[in-house]
Amino acid sequence: MSIVSLARFQFAMTTIFHFFFVPFSIGTAFVVAVMESIYVHTGNSEYKKMAKFWSNVFLLSFAVGVVTGLIQEFQFGMNWSDYSRFMGDIFGAPLAFEALLSFFMESTFIGLWMFTWNKVGKKLHVFFIWMVVIGTMTSALWILAANSFMQHPVGFTIRNGRAEMVDFAALLTNKQLMFEYSHVVIGALLTGATIIAGLSAFQFLKKRSMSEADSKIYKKSMRLGLIMMLIFSIGSVTAGDLQMKYLINEQPMKFAATEALYKTTGKSAPWTVVGIADTKTHEVKGKIEVPYMLSLLSYGKTTGSVKGMEEVNAELEKKYGTTIDGHKMNYYVPVNTLFWSFRFMAGFGALMILVAIVGLITTRKKKETLYKHRWMLWVVALMTFTPFIANTCGWLITELGRAPWTVYGLFTIEQSVSPNVSAASLLTSNIVYFCLFTGLAIVMIGLVVRFLKSNDPEAYMAKEAESKATDPFAKGAF
Repeated sequence: MSIVSLARFQFAMTTIFHFFFVPFSIGTAFVVAVMESIYVHTGNSEYKKMAKFWSNVFLLSFAVGVVTGLIQEFQFGMNWSDYSRFMGDIFGAPLAFEALLSFFMESTFIGLWMFTWNKVGKKLHVFFIWMVVIGTMTSALWILAANSFMQHPVGFTIRNGRAEMVDFAALLTNKQLMFEYSHVVIGALLTGATIIAGLSAFQFLKKRSMSEADSKIYKKSMRLGLIMMLIFSIGSVTAGDLQMKYLINEQPMKFAATEALYKTTGKSAPWTVVGIADTKTHEVKGKIEVPYMLSLLSYGKTTGSVKGMEEVNAELEKKYGTTIDGHKMNYYVPVNTLFWSFRFMAGFGALMILVAIVGLITTRKKKETLYKHRWMLWVVALMTFTPFIANTCGWLITELGRAPWTVYGLFTIEQSVSPNVSAASLLTSNIVYFCLFTGLAIVMIGLVVRFLKSNDPEAYMAKEAESKATDPFAKGAF
């Protein structure tokens, strides 16, 4: 494998693994904040138990997310130093805001929230967790502001071979950022809701005997998770639809690849449901098409032509040339990866809407049929994993669809790689990171499973109360 391929694989591996936990922590923090807010508003202690119980899952995801995020940032200096030189002036500003403002806010208020249960007023305590939520969401904003510049550069000038920022406001008002941020954050909230609903279903499946109090809390958790799952799955599909429509003109190669469209369509564009693109002959084999549907999805009407990859490639060759910095350019993107990633992402989004609707109908107080059928519980339980697949597919579309650029239209992948890095060092670090990430994943999953197996909300609260009572520094301990 080449140095570029190894560097790309390492960054992809790190990004995908890190992005498992970013939506996880953002979403679960939000759900826990809602639970505690309901407790503060209604005084129902069951929601306090829910918030304290599920917060352990959130804290685990947050810890792993921090570790993987640090490793990801190191790679800019290790493997992509020429990219860092070119983009440092612009990339550094939002990353500094993320670290000094958002991450500082998250870590500070997580500490305050964790250690002040029953030590400060309820309203002040719930304020702490909402500040954590705001911190996670603004953290995503700064990171995506940098990524959006890479997709659609704005507010810059090229000076001495480097991109230098001239308008910070343009970075934050980037149209790409508006679409990307809304899709990512709503997807993160959907992830948190689905995880809580799914893990509640697993608890019903694995625990044959359960107290009435615990059963009630898990039912409330699942019900709340399903309500949010319905709201945010609809929101995610809507945000994704708006983002894809934006890409028709902004990144037409990416859009055409998600539809495996090589030839520019006529006045009415059919939508390819399934198919396999032959990258050599530019034909799509075994395809099933729905007439007019692509025009309808793209423009909201049955007429409207969509550019194919061949026409877009010709336009890009004319604009940027067939060689850049001595490298022969290929403007085609990995079409089959993007085509199927889009279908998995959209398919799981639709599935989550369906499961949420059916789940809410079958968990009504008057007719709780879902809890009586193990196969129905298994459906909800297995939904736990769908947001991770959908989020990964969405990220693959976003990043692979930008090829061959790291900064669209300005800087290529080949130009970005570190000049002094060797294939041997990259291969070694790839193996080390893969083993590290695999170990972290096993530990993370093991800790969550262990916690859920050995604890129920009532038992967990009882253990917590007992530990406080036996605290050697507690009042009256001597």
